[in-house]
Amino acid sequence: MKRSRGSGGDEETPRQNGSAGRRKGDQQHSDGDDGGSSFGPGDMQDEDNDPGLRREIRSKYRDLINSVQQNREDMLSPSNNKLTEVLEEANKLFKNVRQAREAALDAQLLVVATDLGKEKATQLFSEGTAFDPTVFAEHLLTFMGLNRLEDGEDEQQNGDAVDGYLPQDAWHRVARRAESCFKTAPSFHYMMGSFHAEPPPPRQRIERQRKAPSKEAKRIMPTQLKKMEDSHQEATEKEVERILGCLKGYYEDDPTSQISYYEFVIDPSSFSRTVENIFHTSFLIRDGLARMYLDGARLPCIAPVEEGEVEAGGSGSRNQCIVSMSPKIWKELIDAFDIRHTMIRPPDAQTE
Repeated sequence: MKRSRGSGGDEETPRQNGSAGRRKGDQQHSDGDDGGSSFGPGDMQDEDNDPGLRREIRSKYRDLINSVQQNREDMLSPSNNKLTEVLEEANKLFKNVRQAREAALDAQLLVVATDLGKEKATQLFSEGTAFDPTVFAEHLLTFMGLNRLEDGEDEQQNGDAVDGYLPQDAWHRVARRAESCFKTAPSFHYMMGSFHAEPPPPRQRIERQRKAPSKEAKRIMPTQLKKMEDSHQEATEKEVERILGCLKGYYEDDPTSQISYYEFVIDPSSFSRTVENIFHTSFLIRDGLARMYLDGARLPCIAPVEEGEVEAGGSGSRNQCIVSMSPKIWKELIDAFDIRHTMIRPPDAQTE
């Protein structure tokens, strides 16, 4: 069902969203203004953004939707024109629709009105006679060649009908009559005859011989990697043992004095050596060969663990911590503890 529109061309307003519809509305308002006052795009923009006007339009749409739903039975009556009045009112409201929420309500009203119009159309009478499926079936059987007056024996003798009263070409008659109402596509055919594609013959696969690695590569590369891993691990173990010896030496020289952790690991002449010392010292703490504690000033100290006190496999309870070290912190610790010489001398200097 289409919505009713006015008879005049000027009254019919197409549904447009965006600036095109607004420009057309601005032109119509400016042409109809007899007072000489200008109505610019700014005024139109203010009207579109007016919250009161927007709420009023949405409220009217909701009233129309509720009216259609509540008066559905009355509107189904053929003599009731309430549905037409609702559509005309909706057309008037749509002229002021500017936002998506209002357009959604208009679409909802259109869906409700369409369903109601469809149901109302099924109840209409054509030339005073309603559609009767039984009568239509009787006319269809007559068109197909059904003759109830003839005797069944005569029909069997003539051979004009089988399977009851319908002749053999009954459905063909319906098909010939119905095909004129549809546009059928032409049948597909090959321009140059039929084409049967055959798969291409399989290509012979040529196996390429892989190049065998040279004897030198087999002998050098694995050996070199293994030596690197072993040498690195051995160097770490030797460095940990050397640092443990330094710690025990300082402790045996003066067992009563506490050894500051930062003074022990910091090398004032090398930041990288300081990081290496912290790394290697952590193995001593992990294996239980050394312990860390806080002195009276809450500063970390380190001391070796006696052989009888070493805990096998780290069975005792321990606390882990992360030591953060940056070049800035390294310099501040050197100044704070007044470190002038390193307690852990580099391996090369110690050898010399």
